[in-house]
Amino acid sequence: MALRIADGTSWSDTLARAVAAAPEAFGTAADGGAVLHNLIEGEWRPVGTPTPARTPVDNTVLAHLARLDADAARAAVAHAAAAHASWARTPLAERKARVTDALDALTAHRDLLAMLLVWEIGKPWRLACADVDRALDGVRWYVQEIDRMLADGRSPLPGPVSNIASWNYPMSVLVHAELVQLLAGNAVIAKTPSQGGALCLTVAHALMRRAGLPATLLSGGGEELSEVLVRAPEIGAVAFVGGRSNGGKVAAALLDSDKRHFIEQEGLNAWGIWHFSQWDLLAAHLKKGFEYGKQRCTAYPRFVVQRDLVDEFLDMYLPVVRSVRFGHPLAVGADWAAGDPLPELDFGPLISAAKAEELRRKVDEAVRGGAVPLHRGKLDGAPFLDGQDTSAYVAPAVLLAPPGRSRLMHAEPFGPVDTIVVVDTTDELLAQMNASNGALVASLACDDEELAGKLAVDLQAFKVGINKPRSRGDRDEPFGGRGASWKGAFVGGDLLVQAVTVGGDGRLYGNFPDYSSYPAT
Repeated sequence: MALRIADGTSWSDTLARAVAAAPEAFGTAADGGAVLHNLIEGEWRPVGTPTPARTPVDNTVLAHLARLDADAARAAVAHAAAAHASWARTPLAERKARVTDALDALTAHRDLLAMLLVWEIGKPWRLACADVDRALDGVRWYVQEIDRMLADGRSPLPGPVSNIASWNYPMSVLVHAELVQLLAGNAVIAKTPSQGGALCLTVAHALMRRAGLPATLLSGGGEELSEVLVRAPEIGAVAFVGGRSNGGKVAAALLDSDKRHFIEQEGLNAWGIWHFSQWDLLAAHLKKGFEYGKQRCTAYPRFVVQRDLVDEFLDMYLPVVRSVRFGHPLAVGADWAAGDPLPELDFGPLISAAKAEELRRKVDEAVRGGAVPLHRGKLDGAPFLDGQDTSAYVAPAVLLAPPGRSRLMHAEPFGPVDTIVVVDTTDELLAQMNASNGALVASLACDDEELAGKLAVDLQAFKVGINKPRSRGDRDEPFGGRGASWKGAFVGGDLLVQAVTVGGDGRLYGNFPDYSSYPAT
């Protein structure tokens, strides 16, 4: 049966809703398509070089980003610094009221923000809604707690916070962080991710600006704008979420600076299996782990399995992989009617056709080098539209024993590809789980929880789950990384507010050049 896009969810419908919600933030490109303005110097301005933004869903052009050059970004930073000085003097009660107004406006447009995420980054509807809800619910918690968090005399930073974040969680990571930074008395600057999320962020920032919040949102190339958004003397702190390559460049740019920073980078998060028998419990966790195609910093793409348990592990694991559902996130049957649920998928496309091709090359490289392909899914049978471009879609794959020289052995694949390594001793287990020089999370599946606790002490991960996964966390849960996965101050709960304020007693938790300090997790 031929599939179609669900009524009311087409891109033309979605874009029309976005323009109606924030007309000041949109213009018209030379080809007649929409172009996003930049929120700089307190206004939405039609400046910058238009560049097409494509959706991974079907590779069509959604709109155009207006990319700024370094000089325009430098002027935007200078204005943000002046706005910061004024906002830092604004009483906390007024800051809370304005952030609450912004939250109310964002809540009123929740479904639009979620649908923009479906089209821009390919999140299935349920996961897109969860990203928006997580941001809004989380910031409301901070509004309730901020008086206590600032009670020890903490005050805003000397300049605005510069936020450079990846594309995978525009709301629950980027907008969430910005609103808390604003609540704490800082103006904020955000660069739109080049690969996706700009339209959702544009609408969100239009609503934030209407609430009187000093926010700047600009588009541009990372190489060209990094010098300004990282090293400009007016910047009070730099918040980065992304890959180790770009994160390393940001960290290097800050080496000769005492600028506050928190740099979250991906690590190869591993799940160890040792003396374990609760396979039904583990199966439920692993199925959920495929959400959004494992395109997140806390995904588990590596399983380190005791040799005596490999057969039982695979008996549980391979059916889970085969049950994963992926495809066009809005494709429905002819009998679909308004009010019916949208497709219930684990993931849609990867963020781009280029990333999909890169991941396929990594799998092929590992297999040529000796990895055993235990499962390689196909796109055949997945829900797609007739004639649809599917170049950004990758079916799940599972490889046993990737060779040591392959990229999949040492780096996170950021896609639905898992690797399995077999070990014989607990020393080998720990060595393989620590193979990437630091991770954000790790988990151990072990019937003997006392033994698991002892092993966990030697894992190079910020959070370790015993018979359960660990996530970034919400509200009062701290978050950070060990080794190369994190530089600077840790965040989450009180730690996030401490990271974007000064004062109080004691030094910050985090990884710094001269010390590392870890909270209880």
